[in-house]
Amino acid sequence: QVPLVESGGGLVQPGGSLRLSCVASTRFFTTYTIGWYRQRPGKQRELVASIAVRGDTNYADSVKGRFTISRDNAKNTVDLQMDSLKPEDTAVYYCNTVYWGAPTESWGQGTQVTVSS
Repeated sequence: QVPLVESGGGLVQPGGSLRLSCVASTRFFTTYTIGWYRQRPGKQRELVASIAVRGDTNYADSVKGRFTISRDNAKNTVDLQMDSLKPEDTAVYYCNTVYWGAPTESWGQGTQVTVSS
């Protein structure tokens, strides 16, 4: 079973919205905090939002107030609602576990988000 599968990316104009979805393996979903990471062109991969098993959330300052992370423990899914998108949000977005600030699983394919007029 592929541990993590992301979907929902696309091309959107500045100010627009997208909703990303991640389906994760049962093997670790109910144990770990799950996060959305992104890799912008020419930059290192960074953690932008995370959600603990019990629902506590954290966001990077760059997305706070614009992105909302949620999880459905019954479906093993973690979604990222992205509003008020900016060109600098353009990146490949990935989901993975967050353990002491770092991922524990192999990376999936990711999903491309492009914000451009």
